[in-house]
Amino acid sequence: MNLKSRIFDRIRVKPPLEETRRLDQPICQFPGCSQAGDFRAPMGRFREGEYFCFCLDHVREYNGTYNYFNGMSEEAFARFQRDSAVGHRPTWKVGALCGRTGLWSAAEILRRPRTGFSVDETTVPRGSCERSQPRWGVAALKALNQLGLDDSVDMTAIKTRYKDLVKRLHPDANAGDRSNENRLQEIIRAYHYLKSIRHI
Repeated sequence: MNLKSRIFDRIRVKPPLEETRRLDQPICQFPGCSQAGDFRAPMGRFREGEYFCFCLDHVREYNGTYNYFNGMSEEAFARFQRDSAVGHRPTWKVGALCGRTGLWSAAEILRRPRTGFSVDETTVPRGSCERSQPRWGVAALKALNQLGLDDSVDMTAIKTRYKDLVKRLHPDANAGDRSNENRLQEIIRAYHYLKSIRHI
């Protein structure tokens, strides 16, 4: 039998399991184990982001006995549970920052008279700052741009501009000419969007 045949040159033999382990592959960190450490297990509290490398059998054993809260007092455990409701982020009471960042407390909002969209300056609490949020969102600014308006207009100006554009672009006002129909549809969509967010 000729072993130098072209057919034998193409045969690939799978190496034994021990030889398949890469040089950079971690070894199981369980004492006395020499198998591949392909599975990560968390090291525990105060070592977040750090992991042990175990083989499958030992990672199962480790996970069966793992307790993140081991050694934590009852008070600390209760505090952890309470803080987990807000993702462990800092919180403060409503109105605690009023007067520094322009936030209104709930009591001040309820005391304000309902005068439409404008705020009566005489009812603004002493120490309050100017409104910190923009008057219009990005989508509303695009809708205003469709109508040829900027962000300084009020609801009356939006309605007037809409009526004017519809009268000018409607086919009935142009002897049945439908060349401006797409532009008219864009204006109608923009107006209806502004109407939905500001209740014109």
